[in-house]
Amino acid sequence: MSAITTHILDASAGVPASQVNVQLKFFQHDEYVLLDQKRTDADGRIKDFTLTDFKAGHYQLVFEILDYFQSKQVACFYPRVCIDFMVSDVNAHFHVPLLISPYSYTTYRGS
Repeated sequence: MSAITTHILDASAGVPASQVNVQLKFFQHDEYVLLDQKRTDADGRIKDFTLTDFKAGHYQLVFEILDYFQSKQVACFYPRVCIDFMVSDVNAHFHVPLLISPYSYTTYRGS
């Protein structure tokens, strides 16, 4: 398992959100730099972001949820969700879940 993982649940339908494109970025030199990009699996999870150099700092996950809702023929208000978080302990695991619905989202630090 990667040091950073995520999963997405579609709270409005009560199912995992599969095939959602998610970018993992790291903040350096006043901008976010793309580290990896994956799609959620059938269970709505990404378990294996590729991190060649996991270091402390500011990270960002960018979830492209517009395509997911369009594939369900559901209008949504937020086309993209960006979650910024900080890593201070590189020996820890960081799981960042996202719960989505067409007009809201929420997140928390998971385990």
